Amino acid sequence: MKLLHVDSSILGANSASRRLSGAAVETLRKATPDLVVAYRDLAAEPLAHLSGEHLAAAGGAAPASPAVQKDIAAGLAVLDEFLAADIVVIGAPMYNFTIPSQLKAWIDRIVVAGKTFRYGAAGPEGLAGGKRVIIAVARGGFYGADTPGAALEHLETYLRGVFGFIGVGAPEIIVAEGLLVGPEQREKAMQAALRATAELPAA
Repeated sequence: MKLLHVDSSILGANSASRRLSGAAVETLRKATPDLVVAYRDLAAEPLAHLSGEHLAAAGGAAPASPAVQKDIAAGLAVLDEFLAADIVVIGAPMYNFTIPSQLKAWIDRIVVAGKTFRYGAAGPEGLAGGKRVIIAVARGGFYGADTPGAALEHLETYLRGVFGFIGVGAPEIIVAEGLLVGPEQREKAMQAALRATAELPAA
């Protein structure tokens, strides 16, 4: 069984989402001794954002820029890596109410017509439904459904929508929030989220 671990925080060792995603992977690794883990750090090795040249190449044109040629190859590798994974664990911090741009660039490489979804007579159909997706979310404030900030929550809702679109209807989401409210709240939220990672069912 293959697991793909993706981190997107720019905070390195100080990142709450990295700590949580790593704990989730460790839980699954202990429960599944033959688990093969691939790791991708989107902050350390960011993908370029899509450009007109990328789209032209997708339509069959030869990319003129060597940099875009290299990035297209990297994007194909990312897609193959995602398609090969049985489980995907993502560390997703909230930046300005939504996902990091590094994570958005990765999503743009895996949401691909004919690969992870297709359009049919009944509309779009997801093709990645056999995967298990676990998302470790870290938020500085409070954005749950019963909070005043709920209308600004565009991270969890976006990721649920994206993965639902490609066929993953029920991603498992672990949330630590209020992390910037104060040290006591941060510790309380992190400990609760770490307990949730420890209770993840086996792969």
